[in-house]
Amino acid sequence: MKRASRFSPKQVFAVSAFIAATLSSAALAQTRNNEQIVEPVPRLVQSEAVLTPAPSDAVVLFGGGQNDLSQWHTVGSQEPATWLLFNDSMTVNRALGAAGSIATKRAFRDIQLHIEWSTNPVIDGEQQLRGNSGIFLHSQFELQVLDSWQNPTYVNGQAGSIYLQYPPLVNASRPPGEWQSYDITFEAPRFNAAGELERPAFITVFHNGVLVQNRSEIFGATYTAQPSYEATCTPYAHAEAIDCSGAMPLLLQDHGQVVSYRNIWLREL
Repeated sequence: MKRASRFSPKQVFAVSAFIAATLSSAALAQTRNNEQIVEPVPRLVQSEAVLTPAPSDAVVLFGGGQNDLSQWHTVGSQEPATWLLFNDSMTVNRALGAAGSIATKRAFRDIQLHIEWSTNPVIDGEQQLRGNSGIFLHSQFELQVLDSWQNPTYVNGQAGSIYLQYPPLVNASRPPGEWQSYDITFEAPRFNAAGELERPAFITVFHNGVLVQNRSEIFGATYTAQPSYEATCTPYAHAEAIDCSGAMPLLLQDHGQVVSYRNIWLREL
């Protein structure tokens, strides 16, 4: 016997229309022009940080007994990194201003990355001046780090966004001062022998265990007026152009606010 539906045709249509509208809004939220977007605002979901120790085949960049800056150097100068070390974490050194971004000494291509971060428990700013930092994949593509707990800003600039390109699917942020996690799968761009782009970069991100980027296609560098892919480029916070067609370092941004990182490891894919 056929079971009667609990919903009327009108209710089914209304739900279908709502889902379609929601998906359309999410699709329209992205921009290929590195412009600020203010709506639709991702809904807040409750989540907990995923605290995952490094697997046996991981490259440990910080944590797991290696709580020093030996794997990092200052962007541009190649001098030793000078972030602050405290309680098994490393923290942006505000005394250095906004010129203290750091990069890995090693270069990587396709990776699985785990990284844990927290913002200042004392709220000392708002919008983009509150717990701002960033994780630059391939030295060019920023996954935003921000205190996005009750802190409205343009949605493709909040935590979990691909900066100025994609807002997160939802806002999975924890309150300021609490540890949060990103689990990332990154596919680096590919260029042919002539330096022409053959395949763009893609990124999948879980923020505190919640999917916020689902193999999003990155349109190009996130810190330039227009996103672009160049086999020879000037990476974020660099002064000179270099070969960007192969493996590139991972970069952590100093935006002048108190942001801490710990338990950073990756697996090369």
